[in-house]
Amino acid sequence: MSSLDAISIAILFGSLLVLAGILSSLIALRFGAPLLLVFMIVGMLAGEGGPGGFAFNNVKTTYTVGSVALALILFDGGLRMRLGSFRSVLAPAVTLATAGVLITALITAPVAKIVLGMTWTQALLVGAVVASTDAAAVLFLVNTRGLRLRPRVRATLEVESGTNDPFAVFLTLLLVEFLAVGQQTWSQALLAFLREAVLGTVIGYAGGRIIALVLNRLDLPQGLHAPFVAVFALAVFAFANAVHTSGFLAVYLAGLIMGNRQTRAHSSVVAFLDAVTWLAQIVMFVLLGLLVWPQRLTDSLWESFAVAAVLMLIARPAAVFLCLAPFGFQLREKLFISWVGLRGAVAIFLASIPLLVGLSAAYLYFDVAFVVVLSSLLIQGWTVGYAARRLDMSFARSDPLPRRVELDLPGQLAREIVGYPVAANSPFLRRGLIPNWARPTLVVRNEQILTPGEAAPLREGDYVYLLAPPEKARALDRFFVDMPPPRMPDPELLGDFFVPGTATLGALAEIYGLQVAADHNEVALADYFREQLKRQPKRGDVVLLGPIALLAHKVDFGRVSTVGLRLAEPETATDLIGRAKALLQKVRTLLG
Repeated sequence: MSSLDAISIAILFGSLLVLAGILSSLIALRFGAPLLLVFMIVGMLAGEGGPGGFAFNNVKTTYTVGSVALALILFDGGLRMRLGSFRSVLAPAVTLATAGVLITALITAPVAKIVLGMTWTQALLVGAVVASTDAAAVLFLVNTRGLRLRPRVRATLEVESGTNDPFAVFLTLLLVEFLAVGQQTWSQALLAFLREAVLGTVIGYAGGRIIALVLNRLDLPQGLHAPFVAVFALAVFAFANAVHTSGFLAVYLAGLIMGNRQTRAHSSVVAFLDAVTWLAQIVMFVLLGLLVWPQRLTDSLWESFAVAAVLMLIARPAAVFLCLAPFGFQLREKLFISWVGLRGAVAIFLASIPLLVGLSAAYLYFDVAFVVVLSSLLIQGWTVGYAARRLDMSFARSDPLPRRVELDLPGQLAREIVGYPVAANSPFLRRGLIPNWARPTLVVRNEQILTPGEAAPLREGDYVYLLAPPEKARALDRFFVDMPPPRMPDPELLGDFFVPGTATLGALAEIYGLQVAADHNEVALADYFREQLKRQPKRGDVVLLGPIALLAHKVDFGRVSTVGLRLAEPETATDLIGRAKALLQKVRTLLG
C-alpha cells in the first residue's frame, strides 16, 4: 500500500506543479514576462535545490518528455505554416538552419574553450547545444506580444526555428559520439547528415500525405480526429528516429504537408494541438527546471554568462548577416532576426544528451545551456516588442481579438462555419464591412435562429455565423473586433481603420483577407502610393487595393506616414457616362 500511496502523492505533486505553472502565467502576462521562463522557475523552486526540496534527477524521463513535446510543437508549427510563405523564404531560412547553426557553434566554441577550460571538441559541443533557435520560444513570445511581423521576417523566423533543430541535434550527437567513442570521421558524418536529411524529408512528406488521406477517408467518431492526428504525428517522429534519420525534420514536414491540404476537422485539430502544445511546454520546462541545481550553477555562472553574451551579441548576428547576405534583406530586418534568435527548451534538451550517455563533466553542459536560455529569455524575450517597434518590423495589435467559433461541415472540405458575437463597435456592425469570400448564413438572437434577412438589421449582442474557407477564417477576426471609435472620426474612413505607411501590402492582405500579388507582399503602403500615383503623394490622395480604398491620411516630407482604409465606392451611372465620354474624346484625338 505504501507504494500505491507514493504513486498517488507523485501524481498529486505533479498536478499541483503544472497548475502552479498555468496560474503563474496570468501574473507573467500582466508584467510582460516570458512565460517559458516562468515555468522553468516554478520547476527550480520545486526542485531539490529550491524551497520545494523535491529530489528529481531522472534524465531519461526528461529526455522522453522533451522529445514528445518538441515533436508536437514542431508539428503544430508546420501545420500553421502556409506553403506559399514556406517556399518564399526556403533558401534563406534553410541557410540559417544549417550554415547559421554551424557558424554560431564555431564562433561560440573558442569562448567556451577559454572560459571553461575545455578541449576543442568539448567547446564545440557547447556551441552546438546552444546554436539553434527555439520555435516554441520565438513564436510564443511574438504571439503573446501581439505583434504582426512583416510577412517575410515572420516566415523566415518560423521556418528557421522549425528546421534548425535537426541540424543542431545531428551536430550534438556527432560531437557526443566523438567524445564517447572517437571513431567516426568527418566524411562519414557528412554522409550520415545527408542521409538523415533526405530520408527525413521523404518520411515527413509521406507521413503528412497519409495523415490527410486517412483523416478524410475514415469516418472517425466525433472528437477523435484531433487525437488521431497528434498521435500519428508522434508515430511519424518515432518511426523516423527508429530508422536513424531526423525525426524532428520529418514531423515538421508532416505538419506542413497536412496543414496545406484540405482536411476534415481542421479547426478542431488546431484547437486541440493548441492545448496539447501548451501543456507539453509547461511540463517540459517544469521538468527541466527540476533538473537544475541552483547551488551548482554558481560554480560556472560568470563563465556561462560570457558564453551567453558572445552568443547573443556576436555569434548570432554574425551568422545572420553572413547567411542572409545573398538574399536582399534590409539592415533592420537582419538586426531584428539576429535579436529574436531566442534559445529555449531545445538547448537544455540537447544538453541532457551528454547526461543521458554519461559523458564526463556532463552537468557542465547542462548548467551552461540553462544559463544561456535564462539569459536569452530574460534579455531578448523581454525586449522582443521593443525591438520590433524600434526597427519598424511590426505594428502592435492593441485591440483584443474576438471569440471565434469554427464548425466543420461534414461532406465537404472547402468551407466551414465561422461564428462571432456582434460587438457594438465592430466594423461589421458599424459599416457592414465583410470580405466577398465570407457569406452570412444565420443569426442567433435571444436564443432564436434567424436567417440574415429575418435578422436585418443586425444588432449588438447578436451572434452571426458565416460560411468561409478554413484557411481564411482567422482573417475575419479584424471585422468583428470591438474597437471604440476615434475621438474625431473622419466620415470618409472606416472608423479607426488606420495603419502606418511602413506596413506592407502582405500584412494588410493577411489582416483583411485581400489578394495581393506575390511580388508585392513586401511593398510598403507608402511605396505603393508612389508607385500608383507616379508622383509625390498629398494628403487626401486615394489608391485602390481590391475592394478597399487606401487614403493618404497623413503625409510627412512627401511620404505617406498614416494610411486610412475605406470601402471602394461603386461606380454610379453618371461615373460610367463620364468615363465613356472621356474615352470617346481620346479616340477622336487619336483619329485626328
